[in-house]
Amino acid sequence: MQLCGLQKTTLLDFPGLVAATVFSGGCNFRCPFCHNADLVLQTAGELLTQEELLAFLKKRKGILDGVCITGGEPTLWPEELKRLMAAIKDLGYQVKLDTNGYRPDVLKQICELGLADYIAMDIKAGRPHYAGACGLDEVRIERIEESASRLMESRISYEFRTTTVCGLHTAEDFTDIASWLRGCQRYFLQGFVDSGHVLQAGFSAFSRAELETFRQILLPDIPCAEIRGVDY
Repeated sequence: MQLCGLQKTTLLDFPGLVAATVFSGGCNFRCPFCHNADLVLQTAGELLTQEELLAFLKKRKGILDGVCITGGEPTLWPEELKRLMAAIKDLGYQVKLDTNGYRPDVLKQICELGLADYIAMDIKAGRPHYAGACGLDEVRIERIEESASRLMESRISYEFRTTTVCGLHTAEDFTDIASWLRGCQRYFLQGFVDSGHVLQAGFSAFSRAELETFRQILLPDIPCAEIRGVDY
């Protein structure tokens, strides 16, 4: 498991907590709008070892409350990931995992072992359009459905989130998501941001008014649906 980045302090990545965020390299998706192309393609190079990360966290005890593990896709490295999460929890931190949900077997183990205090799962699109949003020819959507169901049935705090992109998402996506994730704990619509390092150039963001239209589609089935991180 390659650790390619560390944000030493964040107030945004772990709801309600002061946290650090660590980035793993590699991903099983190729979402064309992904803003972490270097991580996905594993061209960023390893920034620190797990030993160095844990040493940093020991020094930050009493300052940080939690650690967010994101990517890339951390579940590509199940054994290393579980060891890292366990070691972070042993230091007294809460742990948040970001995942695309394509490894439900790994997610099951993490939930059963109690290694995560919060899980954020990306919902790339409505199910009929999922493969295109992932940049793949084919997606085994049952894997995504299994991961989503597992979170909704678990006792772990979780959220679903969709990064919305002009040209990829339509009202049809959110009609499907509404029925699929009916009654979920938390769901966020996020605006696309071009970091300059996306896998495919040329995408743009929806306006807040357009996102509000999508939210209205979601609300009857997902009353918790919110727009996050969009000021325009």
